Amino acid sequence: MLKNQWLPAFGLAFIALFSSAFAQADEPISIRSPEWAQPVGSQYNLHQMTPTLYRSGLPDSNAAPLLEKLKIGTVINFLPESDADWLKSPDIRQVQLTYRTNHVDDSDVLAALRAIQEAETNGPVLMHCKHGSDRTGLMAAMYRVVIQGWSKEDALNEMTLGGFGTSNGFKDGVRYMMRADVDKLRKALLNGECSTSAFALCSVKSWMNTANTGSWIQTALPGVTSKNKRTESTNDLE
Repeated sequence: MLKNQWLPAFGLAFIALFSSAFAQADEPISIRSPEWAQPVGSQYNLHQMTPTLYRSGLPDSNAAPLLEKLKIGTVINFLPESDADWLKSPDIRQVQLTYRTNHVDDSDVLAALRAIQEAETNGPVLMHCKHGSDRTGLMAAMYRVVIQGWSKEDALNEMTLGGFGTSNGFKDGVRYMMRADVDKLRKALLNGECSTSAFALCSVKSWMNTANTGSWIQTALPGVTSKNKRTESTNDLE
């Protein structure tokens, strides 16, 4: 009974916070927090989040000297189009993780966060989408919350008030963040899991691959199974 009484209150709180994010996003930015990603130059909507992580809109071939200056070792692209047309440097690794904010799920977030963490071991990382606001903004916010331990409120403030773009593109990202289970995401990231759900498509594919591998071993190496059974029988007699 008590649980049901809390549902309306939770719903109202959800709506209030959701509405507040967009009300604030339409307000002019007065003073940016020094903890937010800081602008780097005036091109590509480029900002530095940490000493090893940058975010931006879509760069072009003219960005090569800048990437070299920043010692970028990996570029993570959230667009369906490859970076190969503009990024020619053999020293910069390209990672493409296509997704859309209106279809984002935990597996998308985990794939991005895992790619960032792995890439950071090889030098600074740049992640980007087309404008550097919605897709990049959501992954930046999830990095803040899941990896850096920020509150959802602080991460949403940076995403919507940081000057990365208009508020129109943030709606889907804010919606996802509101319902995201941060503890489950952290656990899945730590355990190397592709999703927080065992029924996610990537989890099912992983299970099927494991099952198929086991079947292949039994088919290709039937003697292994037979030998194991004979050994067990011999041990039983002893």
